[in-house]
Amino acid sequence: MHEAAKLLDGAGALLICAGAGMGVDSGLPDFRGGEGFWRAYPPYARLGLRFEELADPRHFAEDPELAWGFYGHRLSLYRRTVPHDGFRLLLSLGARLPGGVRVFTSNVDGQFQKAGFEFVAEAHGSIHHLQCLAGCTAEIWPADMDVLVDEETMRAVPPLPSCPRCGGLARPNILMFGDHSWVPDRSRAQLDELTAWRRTARDLVVVELGAGQAVPTVRRYAELASAATGALIRINPREPEIRHGRGVSIAGGALETLTALAAARDRGSRR
Repeated sequence: MHEAAKLLDGAGALLICAGAGMGVDSGLPDFRGGEGFWRAYPPYARLGLRFEELADPRHFAEDPELAWGFYGHRLSLYRRTVPHDGFRLLLSLGARLPGGVRVFTSNVDGQFQKAGFEFVAEAHGSIHHLQCLAGCTAEIWPADMDVLVDEETMRAVPPLPSCPRCGGLARPNILMFGDHSWVPDRSRAQLDELTAWRRTARDLVVVELGAGQAVPTVRRYAELASAATGALIRINPREPEIRHGRGVSIAGGALETLTALAAARDRGSRR
């Protein structure tokens, strides 16, 4: 904790790299493994469907009520969720740095934007945006509708979200498993902005939170962004190890660790 606080004290810019574990302290379900997913969604346990099977774009064509039952329920959940205080602590830290703060995340829940972050690169897209399932257009638009879901069956009740251009079915602008139809334009623009910022950032410190090895997108980005300096703080309750030993690893959850880090920095500033 002391070494991590020292890194943050010397930071000129902050890059936050966040995986699904970042949202657990906000009350969002942990999808780690079939059991964790099924605890959050018992109807899918009865059907024997895992997260990876439901997060498959073919369901929108073959069984749209099933597909939108899953994503419609998540959309409603994320809209209701209040980001935990760790988001505020990171935003406050980044706001004081001359180079500012950016976010790279695999999360599609929009929690960083809700917490007040302006620049968020969503590598896998956003559940709060839609695209046309048939691909009649490459446009991406806000998900400003509600999806009614029968929570006994976890199936959506028509009418389902539709494309404003062709009237056909819409789907979330999310990169799913085996997805060849995702429109990446919105996420690509966010990543381009992040890349340009990284070129100018001085004394960059990377804080990685809740990013596991099962889908290593966030871990790899955090390692690459900190490769030159080793200024990486990895916070993870189960997999905190750093492959090449460059950086600081902390075995803990996001909120508890960020709270402890803030306290450690306060103590240091009073000395």
